[in-house]
Amino acid sequence: MRSATLDGGRAVEVEGSVADEDRTRADSGAGDEPSDRPARHRPRAGITGHARSTLRRLTSDRKRRRWAVQGLAVLVCLVGLVLYLGTRSGPESGDDQAGRPGGVPAGATRPTGFPGAEGRTLEAGPATPNLRPRQRPPSPDPTPSVSAPAPPPPSPSAPVLSVSRAEVPAEVDLTAVGTRDWMHWGLHGGKSTVRKRAGSGEIIDGGGVGTRVGWDGNQEVVSWRDGTSERSVSGSPNGVYTCGAGNGFSLAVAGSGEPRVVQLYAGTWMARGRLEARLSTGGPVSTARLEDPYTSQSAQFTIRFKLPKGARLLLTWTVEKAFTEHCGNVGLQAVAVR
Repeated sequence: MRSATLDGGRAVEVEGSVADEDRTRADSGAGDEPSDRPARHRPRAGITGHARSTLRRLTSDRKRRRWAVQGLAVLVCLVGLVLYLGTRSGPESGDDQAGRPGGVPAGATRPTGFPGAEGRTLEAGPATPNLRPRQRPPSPDPTPSVSAPAPPPPSPSAPVLSVSRAEVPAEVDLTAVGTRDWMHWGLHGGKSTVRKRAGSGEIIDGGGVGTRVGWDGNQEVVSWRDGTSERSVSGSPNGVYTCGAGNGFSLAVAGSGEPRVVQLYAGTWMARGRLEARLSTGGPVSTARLEDPYTSQSAQFTIRFKLPKGARLLLTWTVEKAFTEHCGNVGLQAVAVR
């Protein structure tokens, strides 16, 4: 179909619908061989390809936006988790702790003994949960604690007794140690004794069980300058011993009403020796032991006591256990009092 229009006074013929003619040609030549000349217009195919590319672009944009939103959501979750863990691992605030059992009240610090709180004290009084420090109710008046009354100080005249053990010095000066009294055994055999000249006489040899034998093989030596019957001796290793379980020595020291210190120099040979100290006035027994199952060993026993005049400190030094059938024994060298 043709139509005419006026353009500057001239009639111009305009071709009809090209699309309709092309479509008609395509329909009429559907069974013929394709022409070498391409179709001049394919508006439908062009619109369809454009729409597909646009659709693909829009789909890609939507996917990218969806991924971005999802990634942002994951990032926000991770940040929130990190912040939460940080608050859990760090020190808890007073408000958070106030409502939990065993927590520190709001505004109060941990008591002394917790890490990072040395020297700080916990405020007195319970805290109300979720209150700020200045909103807390005032602390109640402290309630006086009920405790057992302190024991009264010992009476000045009360008996005193203690026993300790230490190594023996390589050489013992009985004159210097026994300022009040001293006594030595075994200088000339099992029955030989030497005492302090003009001493107080407070040391008493009560005998004991078993036969005393003198010997000169002590590891430590003793000396003195105020003895009787031997006035002066230097570096004597002599002493006495007695063999067998249950055998030993019995000694006593008289009380004077004043604190006294007794030094007992003794030893064992392949035996366990037991020293028992008790007061003649009664009370508990103090015990010390010295043991060597293979050879000899010496010790300095220190006994501190206080007794009124007429009372005595009683000492027994005996073989508690012998580790050999060949005369496991305890030995005695000297005793000094100051």
